[in-house]
Amino acid sequence: MTEVARRTDAVPLYGDRYRTDPAEVYAQLRDKHGPVAPVLLEGDIPAWFVCGYRELHQVTTDSTLFARDTRRWNAWETVPDDWPLLPHLVHNPSVMFTEGPEHQRRAGALSEALESVDQFELASQCERIADQMIDRFAGAGEAELMSQYASRIPLSAAALMCGVPQAQTRMLVDDVMAAMNSSLADQMTAYGRMEEEMLALLERKRVTPGSDVPSHLLTNPANLGDEEILADLLLVMLQAHGQTTNWIGNTVALMLTDERFAITLSGGRASVGDALSEVLWHDTPTQNYLGRIATRDTRLGGQRIRAGDLLVLGLAAANADPHVRPAEGASGNRAMMSFGHGEHGCPYPAPEIAEIIAKTSIEVLVDRLPDLVLAGDLEWRSSVWTRGLTRLPVSFTPAYQP
Repeated sequence: MTEVARRTDAVPLYGDRYRTDPAEVYAQLRDKHGPVAPVLLEGDIPAWFVCGYRELHQVTTDSTLFARDTRRWNAWETVPDDWPLLPHLVHNPSVMFTEGPEHQRRAGALSEALESVDQFELASQCERIADQMIDRFAGAGEAELMSQYASRIPLSAAALMCGVPQAQTRMLVDDVMAAMNSSLADQMTAYGRMEEEMLALLERKRVTPGSDVPSHLLTNPANLGDEEILADLLLVMLQAHGQTTNWIGNTVALMLTDERFAITLSGGRASVGDALSEVLWHDTPTQNYLGRIATRDTRLGGQRIRAGDLLVLGLAAANADPHVRPAEGASGNRAMMSFGHGEHGCPYPAPEIAEIIAKTSIEVLVDRLPDLVLAGDLEWRSSVWTRGLTRLPVSFTPAYQP
């Protein structure tokens, strides 16, 4: 039995209390246990929750002591086959689970491929995609922005970066959305279609390469195999959908509900960057991340950690650590943990690419619909990992559609 499994004061990171106010749960965990707290994941699976900024920095920096390969976890025998968090922990061929020189080889190739993206062209493409999306509902005077706007632009942009033909982009977008938002069986079916589509894309790029991410991965000196490239392309698509979509939605919600931004929403381009930064600090899309596994017995934040124990990275909680949390409006402070840290953090320049997509999407929205207002209650997704909206209803003056 692990040290954390023996704790009777472990706090659930699920349920109504967590769903209603996760920030309050993080604060109470810190007050009661300090920067590292015993928690229970869904199904009462024990883990350690790293909520201190300094401690999270230590864990994400020391990849030897706190490793990424989840096959080291000492509690696998307690996990049921239908555990809903399995997709976050089961080892797969993507760069997320590699370590040491292998991780450096894979992550380096992915970063080089992402660096090849022309960021000016990307912004221009995002403007075009955003305009097309808005055209579909501008004449109605109302919209549900998560399903009709925020969730579709990042995927469409990622498809363009990957050189997906325009005729197939919509099918791929629908499959990614199904893989993220459906039942487990439907998710597996959609994921299988995505794999087939990406494999076909690799074959086309091998014959006719272009200036896109798959082509750069195929020719990278790291000599990646098709399985490796496939896993990392799917990772790029899913991350583009989940995190960038929620960054857009959370930021628009902030601008529509906070008077500091509402007064400059119409044409207030300077406020968009401020709002994006504030969301990363105070309402970050990626709340927590699974995880790291201790490779030997150690102490962290006053707690005794056993070899094989699972650590949950409390990104949102670390951002809220009173030792580092900036005042509202401190938009120039970029030291937040929202994109992780260390060699397993979000690969450069993925955060820059995500910001271009999010910022462009919001700027086009407020330019096209300057009197945008909230038209109903915000509905938040219940997830220990993600802070995002399921509904963002808005209304506006209908735009003339020629």
